[in-house]
Amino acid sequence: MRLLLVEDDEEISAMLGDFLESEGFSVDTAADGEAGCARFSAAQYDLVLLDLMLPRRSGLDVLRAIRKSGSTVPVIILSARDSDSDVTLDLGLGADDYVVKPFSVSQVLARIKANLRRSTVWAEGAEAPAEVLRAGALAMDCAAHRVEKDGIPVELTAKEYSILELLLRNPRRVYTKAQLYAAVWGEAYLGDENAVNVHISRLRSKVEDDPKKPRCICTVWGIGYKLGDGDGR
Repeated sequence: MRLLLVEDDEEISAMLGDFLESEGFSVDTAADGEAGCARFSAAQYDLVLLDLMLPRRSGLDVLRAIRKSGSTVPVIILSARDSDSDVTLDLGLGADDYVVKPFSVSQVLARIKANLRRSTVWAEGAEAPAEVLRAGALAMDCAAHRVEKDGIPVELTAKEYSILELLLRNPRRVYTKAQLYAAVWGEAYLGDENAVNVHISRLRSKVEDDPKKPRCICTVWGIGYKLGDGDGR
């Protein structure tokens, strides 16, 4: 697995890079936003670790550039900023996860593994099931890891894809936010609704005709979310 670490703190970059390489990852590093964008454009990465406060070009600009390129590679933000508004903004711009500094290397490793399990669908040689999941105008080709709406490809991040797949596979089930978080993030839910809310909002903006009146991903008030029946129910 090849990772890109964009971090201007030399000590953090060296510590984290050396640890991840000892865990079997190939790690490329960049010390500023411009170098990070250049690295990303020149190679294929399985995951990006991205600091926000970078010289020359901010981490948010790098994140925007990654998503603008059409890539759905998992991006984990590394930041000392931990307010709800900061986390919501970063997830809303396309980040998949958020680790607050100071952090332990084992914490980062756990987040990396959780995100890679969802993005690299058949990386460990599992046989892909030949199936297409459908709901209304949506079609998910599980083997190709592709989603289409009315025959037009829909670009989803790894977690957006995982949320949609979970709902498509269980069309009659209502998921609480805690259940969604545990299933998609692979961690215990600690009560922070931002991650789930932001990803649901982004997913709706991509698959719904009118995200303000969702018919595919429906809210069950007081409980959570379920796959809709096309009538917003």
